[in-house]
This record gives sequence, structure tokens and C-alpha cells, in this order.
Amino acid sequence: MQKIVLDTNFLLIPGQFKLDIFTEIDRICNFEYQLCVVDKTIDELKSIVKKQKGKDKAAAKLALQLLKRKGLKILPTPAGIGVDESLISLKGCIIATQDAELKRKLGARRIVMVGKKHLRLI
Repeated sequence: MQKIVLDTNFLLIPGQFKLDIFTEIDRICNFEYQLCVVDKTIDELKSIVKKQKGKDKAAAKLALQLLKRKGLKILPTPAGIGVDESLISLKGCIIATQDAELKRKLGARRIVMVGKKHLRLI
């Protein structure tokens, strides 16, 4: 079973662009997969809810609700490293992200949003 790890900014897509990332992932992945997040992603979302206002705050609240409802597996990360570093260190996983710098650093397959309308597995 393939692990697909969702980055923080990817989880904000439903609230920001009204795109159902879970349905889209089903559409583009014709293999068995398990959706995951790293533990620090949840911390980042909670921080956005606490510190931001407006659309970003609402999108982060929605993301946290979706994580709970969909039952994503939470992957622990070593202390002292950030979300991006932990995603880069994961081997054999597909990373779903919108972070341009992270996309350049990843050697892994990834899922990205295209045209604010759908997702693509690269």
C-alpha cells in the first residue's frame, strides 16, 4: 500500500479553492493508498487557526475538521526538524504539496493542484 503524505498548504486547498482533494486523489490514484500527515502539519494548522484571520483561518479550521473526519494516519517526526525537512526525509511516499521550493527538493512522486480545478500525480 502506497502512503500519500499531505503537506499543510495542500490541506488548505478545500477551504481556499473549494476543491475536494479527497475525491480528486481517488480519481488520479488507481492503486491502494493510505493518506497520512506528519504530526507537525497538525501543529502548523493549529497555529494558523490561532494567529491568522479571514480565509486562511477558516481554511485551516476546515482542514483540521477534514483530518479528523477522514481519519488520516499521523506520522511522528523527530524533534528539531520542520515539516518540509520531515517530508523530504520520507522515502517511498508520494507527497501532496503546493510549496514550490519543496517540490524542487523532493525526489519523490508528488501530487499537485493544476489550474485550481484538479489534481495531478507527477
